[in-house]
Order: sequence, then C-alpha cells, then structure tokens
Amino acid sequence: MTTPKAETTTSRVLAGLRHDDSSVRLRAALAAGADPDPEFVEPLVERCGVEPVFHVRDMLTWALTRHPEAETVPRVLAELRSPHARARSQALHTLSKIRDRSVWPAITRSLLTDPDDEVARTAWRTAVLLAPEDEGAELAEVLVSQLGRGGRETRLSLSRALIELGEPAVPPVRAASDHPDPLVREHALATERLRRDPEAGFADAVEEAKRVVSLGPDGPPGE
Repeated sequence: MTTPKAETTTSRVLAGLRHDDSSVRLRAALAAGADPDPEFVEPLVERCGVEPVFHVRDMLTWALTRHPEAETVPRVLAELRSPHARARSQALHTLSKIRDRSVWPAITRSLLTDPDDEVARTAWRTAVLLAPEDEGAELAEVLVSQLGRGGRETRLSLSRALIELGEPAVPPVRAASDHPDPLVREHALATERLRRDPEAGFADAVEEAKRVVSLGPDGPPGE
C-alpha cells in the first residue's frame, strides 16, 4: 500500500525533473536514484532526451542505473530510434553505464555512422564496451570507415575507440594509412602512432601524420 508520504515524495521528484532550475532537476534525479521507484523510469528517460545541462544528464543516467534493468533497458533502447540526437546520444551513454551486453544488436551501423557527431562518438564508446569478442573485426571495419570525420574531438574519440578495441582494429587501421583521401590517411597514421605510444599527445600524432602524408615517411630529399 502506498502511503501519503511516499506519494508526496514521488510527486516532488517528478515535479523536480520538470523544473526550470537545473539545480532542482539535479536534486530530483539524485533523489530518484537514491530511492528507486518504477514510476521514475519513464520521466527519467524522457528528461534524458531533452536535458541541456551535462551534469544533470549524467545524474539522470545514474538514477536509471539504480533501477532494475528489466524496467530500464527496454525503455532506453526505444530512445535509440528517437528523431532527436540528444535522446539517441544519452540513451547510448546510459546503455554503456548499464553494461547489459545483451543489447549489443541494438548498436547498429546506422548509429555508428550517425550524421550527428555526438551520437556517433557515444555509439563508438558504447560499441567497444559491449561488443562480443567475435564481433570485433566487423566493428573495426565500421569504425575505420569513419576515419577522417569531424573535428579534433570527434577524431580523438574514434582513435580512442579503435585503440580500445584492440587487435581486431590493427589491420584495418594500417590498411587505411594508404587510403586515397589524405584526411583518412592522416587520421589512420595518428591512430597507429597513439596505439604504439599511448603517452604521445593526439596533436603531436596528428602533426606527425600530416608530415608523413605530405612528405612521405622519410621526409624531403636530403633530410
């Protein structure tokens, strides 16, 4: 039997998730995770899809991880089909935190190549975490197809994902170092440099890759 006090607490949390003040939304998400309730799952997922503040989104995801997977996972998976990029991205992030490997088939090629960079970046991280061992080579081929894409942060995210994927990514990354597109070649070479030397900065790896692409591995004549 639900007590009036419990009803009041639930109502306060639900109202807080809709509040205009981000600090109130943050506290509501914290309360929802601290005392899970099936009634919170739908509002938490809905809020994830529209929440503009990063640390509030992170708390919303944490709150969802505190609820039973049987309740959260199906609802989060449905967000992967949302027309809104933020909803897709946050759903992927939430799945990466839940780490239920059974959802792997939902991490589709269309998400890994999503036109929105933030969605794609989150999909890359999530895929590397959830991919079964026997899917590594196929995943590597899809990730390598995205080399040369986007700005610095997007490229760094992809390089990190390929390195984290490990051995399955090594042959296709090396093959991409001979790609006809110089941007792809540069990105592949920078990724390989980071794999060999994790202490190297991404900017330095990119500059070295640009030199190799423009001058060849031995530099200009007489060097």
